[in-house]
Amino acid sequence: MIKRPDTGEGPADLADFTAQLPFALDPFQRRACEALAQGHGVLVCAPTGAGKTVVGEFAVHLALAAGRKCFYTTPIKALSNQKHSDLVRRYGPQRIGLLTGDQAINGDADVVVMTTEVLRNMLYADSPALQGLSHVVMDEVHFLADRMRGAVWEEVILHLPDDVRLVSLSATVSNAEEFGGWIQTVRGDTTVVVDEHRPVPLWQHVMVGRRLLDLFDYRAATAAKGGRDLLVDPELLRHIAHRREAERLADWQPRGRGRPGRPGLYRVPSRPEVIGVLDEAGLLPAITFIFSRVGCDAAVKQCLRSPLRLTTDDERKRIAEIVDRRTADLNDADLVVLDFHQWREGLLRGLAAHHAGMLPTFRHTVEELFTAGLVKAVFATETLALGINMPARTVVLERLVKYNGEQHLPLTPGEYTQLTGRAGRRGIDVEGHAVVLWNPNDSAADPAEVAGLASTRTFPLRSSFAPTYNMTINLVNQMGPEQAHELLERSFAQYQADRSVVSVVRGLQRGERMMADLAAQLGGTDSAILDYVRLRAQITARERAQSRASRLQRRQAANDALTALRRGDIIAITHGRRIGVAVVLERAREGDDPRPLVLTEHRWAGRISSADYPGGGKPLGTMTLPKRVEHRNPKARRDLAAALRSAAAGLQRPSSRHRGGSSAEPDIDPELAALRDRMRAHRAHSMPDREDKARLAERYLRIERDNEQLRTKIAAATNSLANTFDRIVVLLTERGYITEAPRDHGHPGQPGGQEAAEVPASAAAPPAVTDDGRLLARIYSESDLLVAECLRAGVWEGLDAAELAAALSSVLYESRRDAYSAPDGADIPTSALRRALNQTRQLWSELRTDEQRHRLPQSREPDDGFVSAVYRWASTGDLAATLAASDTAGSGTSMPAGDFVRWCRQVLDLADQVRNAAPSPALRATAKRAINDVRRGVVAVDAG
Repeated sequence: MIKRPDTGEGPADLADFTAQLPFALDPFQRRACEALAQGHGVLVCAPTGAGKTVVGEFAVHLALAAGRKCFYTTPIKALSNQKHSDLVRRYGPQRIGLLTGDQAINGDADVVVMTTEVLRNMLYADSPALQGLSHVVMDEVHFLADRMRGAVWEEVILHLPDDVRLVSLSATVSNAEEFGGWIQTVRGDTTVVVDEHRPVPLWQHVMVGRRLLDLFDYRAATAAKGGRDLLVDPELLRHIAHRREAERLADWQPRGRGRPGRPGLYRVPSRPEVIGVLDEAGLLPAITFIFSRVGCDAAVKQCLRSPLRLTTDDERKRIAEIVDRRTADLNDADLVVLDFHQWREGLLRGLAAHHAGMLPTFRHTVEELFTAGLVKAVFATETLALGINMPARTVVLERLVKYNGEQHLPLTPGEYTQLTGRAGRRGIDVEGHAVVLWNPNDSAADPAEVAGLASTRTFPLRSSFAPTYNMTINLVNQMGPEQAHELLERSFAQYQADRSVVSVVRGLQRGERMMADLAAQLGGTDSAILDYVRLRAQITARERAQSRASRLQRRQAANDALTALRRGDIIAITHGRRIGVAVVLERAREGDDPRPLVLTEHRWAGRISSADYPGGGKPLGTMTLPKRVEHRNPKARRDLAAALRSAAAGLQRPSSRHRGGSSAEPDIDPELAALRDRMRAHRAHSMPDREDKARLAERYLRIERDNEQLRTKIAAATNSLANTFDRIVVLLTERGYITEAPRDHGHPGQPGGQEAAEVPASAAAPPAVTDDGRLLARIYSESDLLVAECLRAGVWEGLDAAELAAALSSVLYESRRDAYSAPDGADIPTSALRRALNQTRQLWSELRTDEQRHRLPQSREPDDGFVSAVYRWASTGDLAATLAASDTAGSGTSMPAGDFVRWCRQVLDLADQVRNAAPSPALRATAKRAINDVRRGVVAVDAG
């Protein structure tokens, strides 16, 4: 357990902090703050909107009060920007800094808000900024389960100095105690505070047509057991049953002949109708989650085509002022490209989309207007559910199925809770509302399914931590392989793996007890009967191996014989339903399962296998065939079968005695014969109760084999991360990033001589990081090793700034298959760039071969889909031409502006790493020019 220094913090700090708040702390907030004031770390798990960030703000207060520093980390840049603004309002701009990769504002401040990757990089670089650090807040730490960012969270938690107190803020997860237990093992005293109470109650509804119905029978539940047992509301079930019956009757009734008043086929209400119903019920503002960017934009356009208007004249004036202020730095030509006027009209009417494909300036404007209560209906993708402070009175889910890039999958209970958690604004709403649209053709929207989602509280947090090339090289550089192993063993991933084998270990222990009991009955583990039964087991295994080898040999002989057959050969089919003679019409294709086409004397035509022709005998003879045999024609088969019978009449057919193939070969295996001799000569062979004892011994051996499998399973679980790390070290050593450093055995100024001879051979020097390895240590990218390979091989040397930006994009970019058709890379602007891209792909191919050999995860293949666009942007700054360049595949759909800016920012981030890490001064200078050329126009506006 790590002992914390006595800082003198206590109730006085908490009293000072709460005196500045406009509200009283909830019990869970007070428990967490008191633990923090007493010098503990804290893990706070509470629902979205419950006010977890107050605990993080108290950590800021404690650090400032003690004259120390606090880092406030978030998983995404947008949340960092938002938290920076919040803290600046409280403490002023002089005391608060921001570091997100895109922006560096007052980085030496006492309190710095940053993305988690920035802090991870600081820790690996042993940055001077870590001096005086007393608290680190990790907001939205449940993002730990993210595939790409999960490792970053765990790296930070593992590498933080012991005297830094950690404040982890998480949404409610079902294994909070497990997560807290891990943090306690690696960080020392940590108080786990779990609160499942929502400060604003959430009511669940289903909209059927234009009618809003409760999902649960809240009155019956309240009367029965205090609202703990929730059943589906019978009125909802009756209403849906009536709808389904009406649908059935309408479907049965012939079209146009139904009685007046008969309902037509059910139609899911349109977006304007849904918003209208919510408006009439006083349930706006609302967020409607649509799992498609195109769907979000289409929803706004659909509402704009309707008379729907949700704002007053005064609100329209305020909206116009904010929109014009936010977009003042964008030029008119870009505004036209961005469809600005339609977007602005939607905002003026209280409507907006929100998704990652939007220009960040537009997206941030929507967030500001929605938070101010000026935009009343937002159609958003699920990315809004993470971190961004945009609560609403109501959340609407159109569908409970989403596309994950490969297939459509139902929402998990955790995803449902995360999305509906946006409903209910603390301090504004007395209750929140979640609405699911019912659709008779969507089984996921069935009330029972929705009720299961809404009532399930099992969302376990799973680690996605795994060693990467950059992590490995930094660990070797900082602490060496042995200490790196220890650190990996302390990860949450390993903690979970170790806990997962607890039951396996119990099974192993139970097996060992049973073996001990059996051994006592048999006379000990070295008893004669146990040795005898082991010998019998060896004989059985040898016999099976010999039988398997014989079968393989016979099959190979048959395959060879089938492959050797030629057109016109007459053969004898000795097995199966086609026994008799046949003629080969078509040779077998080469492969493991040759199947020639034959016609039998009984007029059947088809392909035969080794199952039909197992003996591997030679053809009986040959016959002449027509140049073209129509084997599917009955008449042609009949005529050819008659000719076959005539040709085979004088041939010697195999007798029935040989139709089953050759008889079993005599046992001539000398090792097997020797084992049988040993068994007959064994002293236990003549025991009077041999078989009774043998049954006990065989049971002993079965348990022994089972235990060995359990040990293998335990070893695989407990050493998986270390094994991956070791394989990466071997690959990096092969490629020259790590080397065995020579040990200087002599003293300064003296030859090695005698002293060197006295050093034992086992005292080899630990692996050391080479200059190339130090280059890799400064590259933080999913394609880190490929980037390092490109830098040291010089494949990007000689490119101009625009070409370098384009080349860098190829190792970052990943085409979206569900949104727009990205170019296939055929339209590369220059020959120098084409050559660099080809060399980059060649290096990736060589790396992939090594990764397969070492059983490591494959590095992502380079993607040329953003090359033309970023080259055009860096060359011209023309947004219209650039977005057009993103559609060189000719789909008619260009890249959304938000995606364009996001990928440009990633190019900027990697270009900055190249500027710092490239071994060539010329390449570093080119990278700097590339940064200047990419950071312009909409990219510069949104980065600033």
